[in-house]
Amino acid sequence: MPVADPILMGVINVTPDSFSDGGRFLDAHAAVEHGKRLADAGADMLDVGGESTRPGAEPVSEAEELERVIPVVERLAQPGVGRISIDTTKLEVARAALQAGARVVNDVSAFRHDPEMAGLVASGGADCCLMHMLGEPRTMQRDPRYGDVVSEVKAFLEERLSFAVREGVPERRVLLDPGIGFGKTLDHNLELLRRLAEIVAIGRPVVFGASRKRFLGRLTGRAEDERVPGTIAASVLAYERGASIFRVHDVVEVRDALRVAVATVGA
Repeated sequence: MPVADPILMGVINVTPDSFSDGGRFLDAHAAVEHGKRLADAGADMLDVGGESTRPGAEPVSEAEELERVIPVVERLAQPGVGRISIDTTKLEVARAALQAGARVVNDVSAFRHDPEMAGLVASGGADCCLMHMLGEPRTMQRDPRYGDVVSEVKAFLEERLSFAVREGVPERRVLLDPGIGFGKTLDHNLELLRRLAEIVAIGRPVVFGASRKRFLGRLTGRAEDERVPGTIAASVLAYERGASIFRVHDVVEVRDALRVAVATVGA
């Protein structure tokens, strides 16, 4: 059942190579100003990342990632800006970000890259988002295959949720993300969207991140910055199927669309 108040997570990529806005906010001042604009536009959370996870992306050193994101987190972690999420798989980056004021760890590896991340989240009283990804960013789009993509993604997320809880993370602090576009073909992404209610049935808030992604471009023929209508359509469909949190670049447009959806099919 759709939630009454969906949450918008604004994307801040402090990177030179993210698929949609790489390089635009690599400068800390530009990233902070962008974050403030997203907050003013209605973002409830700001997701700060210093390492691209686009298909084929190369790893970034811990030192480089720290240098990119910590000044941004420090300056955005203030009243009126919203909760800050750190998008990282690295333990020390997450630790420094939590010390700087972040309250959510968004780990696309779901604690597989560094299992000690779970203990950090637990001891820090933070929330976390655990995402499904097939392989790693450099390899995830090399012929991804599933028997039943929804069942396999669901089983993975259930297992990672169990791991987090065993490591001391309260279940109420865990968000789950099916990983649209992360090791999935166009058909896989569409099947996950069609059957998203099966992921929601796990019982934790589901994060939906289809913003400007490649599968929308394949469907519409649009470039990255022209995929807002496709993002809106996917987000509204995901909301109707029970998604709670929407990770987006275009906060105003998705917020307005979800307001209509809430008024129509919300609780």
